[in-house]
Amino acid sequence: MKVKFFRHQLILVGLSLLISSFFINAAEYQLPDENSRLIGKLQRHLVKKGDYFQEIAEQYNVGFLALLAANPGVDPFLPAVGVSVLIPSQMLLPYIKREGIVINLPELRLYYFLPDENKVMVFPVGIGREGLETPRTTSYIGKKRENPVWRPTEETRARYFAEHGKEMAREVAAGPDNPFGKYALRLGFSEYLIHGTNQRFGIGMRASSGCIRMYDEDIKWLFDNVPEKTPVHIIDQEVKMSYEANNLRLIEIHQGLTQQGVAQKETVIPDAVKSFVGGSEKNWPLLMPYFEQPKGVVVAIKKKAKI
Repeated sequence: MKVKFFRHQLILVGLSLLISSFFINAAEYQLPDENSRLIGKLQRHLVKKGDYFQEIAEQYNVGFLALLAANPGVDPFLPAVGVSVLIPSQMLLPYIKREGIVINLPELRLYYFLPDENKVMVFPVGIGREGLETPRTTSYIGKKRENPVWRPTEETRARYFAEHGKEMAREVAAGPDNPFGKYALRLGFSEYLIHGTNQRFGIGMRASSGCIRMYDEDIKWLFDNVPEKTPVHIIDQEVKMSYEANNLRLIEIHQGLTQQGVAQKETVIPDAVKSFVGGSEKNWPLLMPYFEQPKGVVVAIKKKAKI
């Protein structure tokens, strides 16, 4: 029988969810083959009395803003008991070589591709706030320090004086007042570090002075397992896409990074995304809500022929 295709219809469907209530101890994922970029499974957390987003984020080892974006309309401080909270623990690998450490700034995640193993570790991170942006760069892990001493830069001390009217200490020893936490990994010979923190609320947010912040448990894992000279790539990919089997196309959209003093750009669908989606131009506007309010979760885009 001869089949005529009159038009293509774009269908946006969420991927199936893995519902789970167990505690996530390690963000370790099996790598897919080279033709796929999808890792992990979405999960749901049923809110019980006393739950709040920061606690839930730490339990599942995801970022605070990632949890917030995936659950619009849910109060992050007093979520209603019984509400099902979506955990963004499924993602597409960034479009980059699978080696070393990759930090994708818009999604506030750090990927570490284990050498000689078909696995990747994924951790939430805090990055530089507006005006003190974390730089996009290619570097490597330089010196690793346990119980690092914090010596704020002259710029940091001047900024502190302007904001508080008093001098900042030139040196802070290891301990509860040290913003570097217990471990630090320097990027090459630069002043930028991947380090722990004494303020857990800043993980998964734009809250630092440019360095990469991690939970103490996560930075300890990196400190113990990542050797010096490991390559580090800090990238800016707010849209990730992947062609999968059975004509399935996956897209993951994150909020773009704003810069201090730069006006917010008008929301437009990039040409690369239009080409990826394909089909009729009439279908492209269906993607606009995903760009206007990015949820940072993987969405399946499937072209379906109508007979």
